[in-house]
Amino acid sequence: MPAAVEIDLSAIPEDQREAVAALLRERGQLKDEAASLKDETAILRSETAGLKDIIKRLEHLVAELNHLVHGKRSEKLSEDERQLAFEDLETAVAEANEQKETQAPSDSTSRRTASSAKRNRGNLPEDLPRIEQVVEPDSLACPCGCGQMHKIGEDRIERLDIVPAQLRVLVTVRPKYACRACTDGVRQAPAPAALIESGLPTEGLIAHILVSKYADHLPLYRQSQILSRSGIDIHRSTLADWVGVAAFHLRPVVACLAEHLKTSTKLFMDETTAPVLDPGRGRTKTGFLWALARDDRAWDGDDPPGVVYFYAPGRGGENAEKFLTGFDGILQIDGYTGYNRLTRPSRKGGDPIRVAYCWAHARRKLKEVFDRDGSEIAAEGLRRIAEFYKVEAEIRGMGPGQRLSARQARTAPLVAAFGEWLQEQRLRVSAKSRLGEKLAYIHHHWDGLQTFLRDGRIEIDSNGVENLIRPIALNRKNALFAGHDEGGKAWGRIASLIETAKINGVEPFAYLKATLEAIANGHPKSRIDELLPWNFNPSS
Repeated sequence: MPAAVEIDLSAIPEDQREAVAALLRERGQLKDEAASLKDETAILRSETAGLKDIIKRLEHLVAELNHLVHGKRSEKLSEDERQLAFEDLETAVAEANEQKETQAPSDSTSRRTASSAKRNRGNLPEDLPRIEQVVEPDSLACPCGCGQMHKIGEDRIERLDIVPAQLRVLVTVRPKYACRACTDGVRQAPAPAALIESGLPTEGLIAHILVSKYADHLPLYRQSQILSRSGIDIHRSTLADWVGVAAFHLRPVVACLAEHLKTSTKLFMDETTAPVLDPGRGRTKTGFLWALARDDRAWDGDDPPGVVYFYAPGRGGENAEKFLTGFDGILQIDGYTGYNRLTRPSRKGGDPIRVAYCWAHARRKLKEVFDRDGSEIAAEGLRRIAEFYKVEAEIRGMGPGQRLSARQARTAPLVAAFGEWLQEQRLRVSAKSRLGEKLAYIHHHWDGLQTFLRDGRIEIDSNGVENLIRPIALNRKNALFAGHDEGGKAWGRIASLIETAKINGVEPFAYLKATLEAIANGHPKSRIDELLPWNFNPSS
């Protein structure tokens, strides 16, 4: 079998790098073990053959990883497909490791144990409940007959266990009291407040349904099937009613979140499709969810990150204009022409917006040409853009003043040189060619592509908001479509709170449960900002 090509670990996503490195270490260890076994007795020859088979399998897995990371096909994989590929490969590696440990000679037990101990099994949070199981020896009598042994220490092994989601019934009992001596009436405590009065679900169950649908991408009909396995027969239409009630009551919180974001001086915006059922035609139509996001963590800004998804039945720029009413800052966007109306003096809802375009989109245009044609011009453009990103990686996390100084001193000359190079290439390349079109795209957005050089708060690209769009795409794949335009609005509303909670490090279920309970108990509208995800305190 030909030797496997060595893998460049720097080309692998950071969260998957350790798994690939472990695979490579395992392959090397197996080669060493197989080599040492060649000179041993005939009894071990069969075990050597078994190890060789495992080595071949690991070599095959390394080749697959190499193709996944470096092959042309990897450019076509979505992030979700990449994750799935790595999961399956890691599963196969674990299976091969287990086979190796089972077939390895008995004298290699200590080596296997030491190797296994180095693996990262994960850290178990201190606040998790711990159930101790003490395993005592069969007898504490000393073998020499001198009496009972005494405890000198102990070994503790922690393993993570799970109890599947447990359904329970909360029974509220309200005793009635009356006086035996008079007939002045009956006294009884009022019923506890509930989001759905006299309804079946608690606020905790509603929160669980919302998180399952909009964070874990489980459509309601699948949730209905899961409940039925526990003997609970609840039709998905009933679940949909509960979701609708929650969406209605959460509307003021989302509106407050949107207004809070629009007081910012800089926001991101992007849009993605949201298929919606069109009963009149018996098929789906294309709606859109527009993401308006704030994320100032790259320059250590004081405002917490957040995102609001607005639903609209179309992609017209008038929708962006409507959603941005009251915002007068800088908007980081891609090159979609629908945003052009926001920069005009005639803009409705505020002053003309200053836009910052996305260098990742410019790079993507050149990458498409390079992948298809291997264009040297496209390759040179990619190399030059990579120099911009090298500076950005070094200044990430610095204050806006430091970022601006670094960009002015280091990046601005690179961008100016890129602009001169761009014009030279446009004169050499046909404007109607594929490469000519991509170069024209960069030229037409040139002013907005330089905005980040004049303000240290601005990012070089809008990748942050694109990452916030990804959960919408995942839900779209699993749920297929929203039932109607109002369903699309509910989708955006609840997803806004869930994703804002997630990027602020807040557990979505705990947040939604507490928020729904607060609303049910009459939380005052004048203090609605207290219900925003970044203000959530789990201990309160």
